[in-house]
Amino acid sequence: MSAQSLSSAVNQLLAQLSQLPPHDLASISPSGGSTSTSPGDKIIQLCCQVDAIPLISWLSSQDQYPRLYWQGRDKVEEVAAIGCAKDFQFDDDIDDGQLASIYQQQRSLSDNHNIRYYGGVAFDRSIASWPEFGRARFILPRIELRRSQNQLTLYVNLNLADSNLVDECRAASQALTLLQPPRPLQPPHKVGLTARYDTPAYARWEELVNQVTDADFNQKVPKVVLSRLSQLEVNEAVDPWLVLACWQGRNQNSFQFGFQFSPSRAFISCSPERLFRRRERELLTEALAGTTVRGLNQEEDQALAQQLLDDSKNSHENQLVREHIVDMLTPLSTEVSADANPRVFKLTHIQHLHRTIQAALKNDINDFQLLQALHPTPAVGGLPREEAMAFIRQQEGYMRGWYAGACGYLNHSESEFSVAIRSALFEPGRINLYAGAGIVSGSDPRAEWQELENKLATIISILIDF
Repeated sequence: MSAQSLSSAVNQLLAQLSQLPPHDLASISPSGGSTSTSPGDKIIQLCCQVDAIPLISWLSSQDQYPRLYWQGRDKVEEVAAIGCAKDFQFDDDIDDGQLASIYQQQRSLSDNHNIRYYGGVAFDRSIASWPEFGRARFILPRIELRRSQNQLTLYVNLNLADSNLVDECRAASQALTLLQPPRPLQPPHKVGLTARYDTPAYARWEELVNQVTDADFNQKVPKVVLSRLSQLEVNEAVDPWLVLACWQGRNQNSFQFGFQFSPSRAFISCSPERLFRRRERELLTEALAGTTVRGLNQEEDQALAQQLLDDSKNSHENQLVREHIVDMLTPLSTEVSADANPRVFKLTHIQHLHRTIQAALKNDINDFQLLQALHPTPAVGGLPREEAMAFIRQQEGYMRGWYAGACGYLNHSESEFSVAIRSALFEPGRINLYAGAGIVSGSDPRAEWQELENKLATIISILIDF
């Protein structure tokens, strides 16, 4: 396929859609485009290559929902998508069997390994989550722009599992017709802060840290990741996609992603942490835990990094995460290996301890089994998982929703999920910011509170005019 302008590609796909009913799908493959289908498929995917365009600005220019964005930490791939051809959403309590059923339903719809479902799972899927997001939600976009290396492809998905071909062609044609050209993102514009509310407030935070570090409790639950919701009341509307673009520029070695299911709420994240990446049977994950700030110069930065490596509290925290992940992967894998020693992973304002973990998965293991095993990680929940989660559920004082959840995509041959830390939920008149800190024996409430501030420094500097 040869690349062409986006408007030409849209016209080509509109023409292709007009040909589909009642013709034989397998016979349609116009010059420069393709149809992906096989006998028994319930999902039909049309595609063609297009010239490069800025994907976040294209996404910000669209009027259709849902809107979603994904860019991996390695920057090899970038996705912007709108609309919905298939929606799997759970607002009520989800057990492991229901999660597995989502996966089986998705696999049964098509054998096309190029079809992807994007979405996420809440931090705690046993309790209520944010409106529209649910405890778990995955969608097959109606229209998807996917950049791989330097090649950009426009995809259109048709869902014949829930509708007929005529209606799906009509819906897809309408979505294509309503596409807007990308408008340049406006220069960063800080907004006025009218109020800020922290939950928990510092006095309660200090109580919680002292509870977790109490010798009797800590012996049973050696780590709890406490977090804080910082609600910023603002005096004007904020474009979440502009904020994500600015955040992306400042933390380039992070995952960047966002989901906006309606105009009311948008969730974005610039997260350094991978939950897992699967390529066929090969799995890559990591232990990311233990934090310090960046230095003002190279010498100070290196000294702080070495202090982090030498710090027993942070090293212990990272080792706990490593051991837990290896233990969870072992029954799912034929082989698991992990770095013996951590290295330092640097971001704009902070640096973390990091270990790489790899596994060769057994043949019958699927993505939802991996989500169940690895999420929530000890880096966002604690250890033992259930006891730490129970403490958070009862004591933290707010609903995390998709913050610290698992967000990404999956299909037959590959999947990738990030842990949704360094996150923001945009609502009318309010921006909700989230940050957490691993509390272990020896944790100091004041130092951990400052760590939360350090983790929010980048996003606050983008948003607020002090």
